[in-house]
Amino acid sequence: PRRAAVLGVAAIGVASATANLLGKKLVRRPRPHRAEDSPFPGRHVPMPQSASFPSGHTASAVAFAAAVGPTLPVSAVPLGLLACAVGYSRVHTGVHYPGDVVAGALLGTGSAALVLALTARKDA
Repeated sequence: PRRAAVLGVAAIGVASATANLLGKKLVRRPRPHRAEDSPFPGRHVPMPQSASFPSGHTASAVAFAAAVGPTLPVSAVPLGLLACAVGYSRVHTGVHYPGDVVAGALLGTGSAALVLALTARKDA
């Protein structure tokens, strides 16, 4: 379990840095407009000031789940469901477009794959 946690936190570090320090600075996509015709009126949280693309929350959640799952298989399904819930919540609360969440999920998956590949080389 400790190894899984370390891998998960390392994957979060990669995903978060890539999404927030690189992705948001390069793309600079504005956040969704919150008009009355929002698909989820009244379910908004304070709008973050950063760019919308990619979703850093989703990237981090998916990175953790994807890094921990193969190392601690009993946690794979629960963590995967939680990561999906994080992604959905970002759209549901009106702070991201669905594409931002998809990009965050891909970034998180890639971050976990990188961490797992790097640690596999050290173990071999």
